[in-house]
Amino acid sequence: MKSLPFLLACLLPLGAAAQSHTVAGRVVSAGDNAPLAGCSVVVKHTSRGTVTGPDGRYEIGAAPGDTLRFSFVGFRTAEEPVGRRTRIDVVLEAAAEAVFEECVVEVSGMQDAAGPAAGLSRRRAGSAALPFVQPGREEYAHYEENRFRSALQEPLSTFSLEADGASYAVCRRKLASGRHPEPDAVRIEELLNYFSYDYPAPEGEDPLSLVVDAGPCPWEPSHRLVRIGLRAREIPAAEIPPSNFIYLIDVSGSMTGRLPLVQASMKMLTDNLRPGDRVSVVTYADGVRVVSENVPGSERRRIKDVIDGLTASGSTAGGAGLECAYEVAGRCFIPGGNNRIVLCSDGDFNVGPSSDDEMGALIERQRKQSGVRLSVLGYGMGNYKDRKMQLMAERGDGNYAYVDDMREAAKVLFREFGATAWAVAHDVKMQVEFNPALVASYRLVGYESRLLESEDFNDDRRDAGEIGAGHCVTALYELIPVGVEEHPAGTVDALRYQGRRGVPVVTIPSSETLAVKVRYKLPGERRSRLMQAELVDDGRERLTGDFAFAAAVAMYGQLLRLSDFRGGATWGEVIRLAQLGLGNDPEGYRREFIDLVRVAQSVCGDCRSEYPAPEPAPHSAPDAAPRSVSSAVSVPASAPGGAFGSVPASASVPVPSGASGSAVVPADR
Repeated sequence: MKSLPFLLACLLPLGAAAQSHTVAGRVVSAGDNAPLAGCSVVVKHTSRGTVTGPDGRYEIGAAPGDTLRFSFVGFRTAEEPVGRRTRIDVVLEAAAEAVFEECVVEVSGMQDAAGPAAGLSRRRAGSAALPFVQPGREEYAHYEENRFRSALQEPLSTFSLEADGASYAVCRRKLASGRHPEPDAVRIEELLNYFSYDYPAPEGEDPLSLVVDAGPCPWEPSHRLVRIGLRAREIPAAEIPPSNFIYLIDVSGSMTGRLPLVQASMKMLTDNLRPGDRVSVVTYADGVRVVSENVPGSERRRIKDVIDGLTASGSTAGGAGLECAYEVAGRCFIPGGNNRIVLCSDGDFNVGPSSDDEMGALIERQRKQSGVRLSVLGYGMGNYKDRKMQLMAERGDGNYAYVDDMREAAKVLFREFGATAWAVAHDVKMQVEFNPALVASYRLVGYESRLLESEDFNDDRRDAGEIGAGHCVTALYELIPVGVEEHPAGTVDALRYQGRRGVPVVTIPSSETLAVKVRYKLPGERRSRLMQAELVDDGRERLTGDFAFAAAVAMYGQLLRLSDFRGGATWGEVIRLAQLGLGNDPEGYRREFIDLVRVAQSVCGDCRSEYPAPEPAPHSAPDAAPRSVSSAVSVPASAPGGAFGSVPASASVPVPSGASGSAVVPADR
């Protein structure tokens, strides 16, 4: 028999080898030594991982015998043995082909997808993402696509302006799963406004700049395409009033597989808080609970501990949750501040007031009484209620985003939310008047859910959208010039009392194609202000830069929704135009779009046939394991700093029940 000292001597090295310690470092690109934000750092052959922050830095627990794997889309994967090192800096080399790298979060029993869709379905390893399920009870509002209107008979086009981009992320998620998005899920204005454009910064007193230009319509060569762009003034973080945030979090049973992503997202938002900000956390399931109230932004650790302690179960009393959130917001109200509820949910309310009409009325009443705005963050698939989420954001006078993974969370809650949460312009409305001497008919591309009556434009009582600091908003019109031999606006019989229809009684000679008016209110004001611009079409024959990219996005949306007006649009032309408009793309969103178009081409085909019949609803639970890995997106090459803070590091959490493996969500540094 071996002696006890001998056995201990044999065991001690094993114990030492298993002893974990903290490894920190920085990941940069070899080309320019720029930090790589969002780079996946995973302990090889384990589910433990993290992602780098905006400065490329990371922290992770590892044992001496472990190997760290560094992966980033468009770069060669690197591996580093840990040993006794506590600091490991890594320089990643650019890959020969900067396409979606096959970094797979492995789940046992799944079969990998094939073809281009599989490329998109491979999100970077270590990225917390929503588990995929086949659509079953998803709901999208239906709006008839805008048609051509006669410039003579209907010279005015009026609509509300907002910078939401939820539809882009929803469609991306569906394409990643190998499915053609439902046409009603495709809102072209939200595809356009997912991206930022190089519009000039505002000058003078106006918080918005306004630009108008025209060029050839790429899907109908005989038509013209008009682009109208607005940019909101950027505001330094120090000048933004303090925020009173109410985190209203759905912890019902349907959120079981989604709650880790919600928690990670809200911890990221928490890292952006300033000392003068305040946070309350309200949850709802079968009932409503005020978990914490009026915690100062300087106590981030306390807020994160509350978020970490949340669990999901039960039914969904969303109406009661909203009522409670507005009550808490009222108790913690900051005069002159940014008082806002941030709702995290899949929208599947089933207890108490739950219909669209009930929720809309509740939110509108509370907003008018309290002055508290409602921003909506959507999570989930299978039972996702996009229609309800969109309506709540509109009635709550806030923004709407869909979060399907940590990269989207970083975009929405880190890069953009600090500015988005403070609107520089409220009740923003646009009205365009067309010159019938030059324009036979026109069509607004998208914005179907935001149309207004002509009289609403000058009515300051009429609610409209808000635009956050630094945001861009884009609208496109397709015009048919006078003389083009087609009549898509339709014809009617001659009028008895007004003479022959189509002949103007009075025409004021003008070289202007159209005139644009924008009304907005400054924060705290009740009377709107007016901006104006005119367009004289110079006959531009080519689209370049941002204009080309915006046209590509619009064409992509028309192909996805099988628009009656897609004309000669092709996926190849979408890619060509998008490449013309790549420009400076530091976050990689435009390159991601091009990859997404290739996936759409594979999934949707030539889009000349009818929309495919929907598949039957799944019999599994909402967050059951998918048959194939299905989430993907390219990671930005760099990430500019947010308004209030930095992206946190990460820690591993288990994949939802029904699947084995892991996902990664942020944790504290």
